Amino acid sequence: MKLPQEFEEKIGYHFENEKLLLQALTHSSYANEHHMGRLADNERLEFLGDAVLEITASEFLFHRYPGHPEGELTRLRASMVCEPALAFCTRELELGRYLLLGKGEDQTGGRERKSILSDALEAVIGAIYLDGGFANAKEFIHRFVLNDIEHKQLFFDSKTILQELVQGNHGGELSYFLLKEEGPDHNKKFVVEARIGSVPYGTGSGRTKKSAEQEAAYHTLLQLKEQEKKPQ
Repeated sequence: MKLPQEFEEKIGYHFENEKLLLQALTHSSYANEHHMGRLADNERLEFLGDAVLEITASEFLFHRYPGHPEGELTRLRASMVCEPALAFCTRELELGRYLLLGKGEDQTGGRERKSILSDALEAVIGAIYLDGGFANAKEFIHRFVLNDIEHKQLFFDSKTILQELVQGNHGGELSYFLLKEEGPDHNKKFVVEARIGSVPYGTGSGRTKKSAEQEAAYHTLLQLKEQEKKPQ
């Protein structure tokens, strides 16, 4: 198959055993539809990858924040490896393009579903670990999950950060306005605009209003940062 080879180029790792990569990209809906057997999907690799990710993230935070107590390190790790955060990390890889999904899952937006994307990312980590050992899995995690932490933290906590910023520095109330709602009930898409007072700022889209609001808040924060850079 060409797609796994293309994905290998994107991640900068080439598998000795390409079957591991194919399994990592195989969702249970595809395995069921093609009668591949109970253990043919990526769920076992996801289980393994989750453990590799946790130890790698723990070591990274331990060294990066030597003054942080255990509770703060635990909170930071949880925010970095939670479902929305991992799904955000898959954007750079366009991981959704390469997934093997059942027809129904594919038609209802499975390639953009956070739970499917985050699970597949962990499965890829597990596959790299089995194929090339801990060092290669760790390198992948550092490159695609633990890179640019400050920027990603801005995305993860965008609504909270924006609310605090508006309360402290801006006049007017922060609100989110639904611009558009489209698609059938099982595959909705919401487009939301963030407003400070009556002034429109960033827009965002998502499968839920909450995720659309998060993206709108994130783009608003980026706009506000750009405004701060401009000379008064």
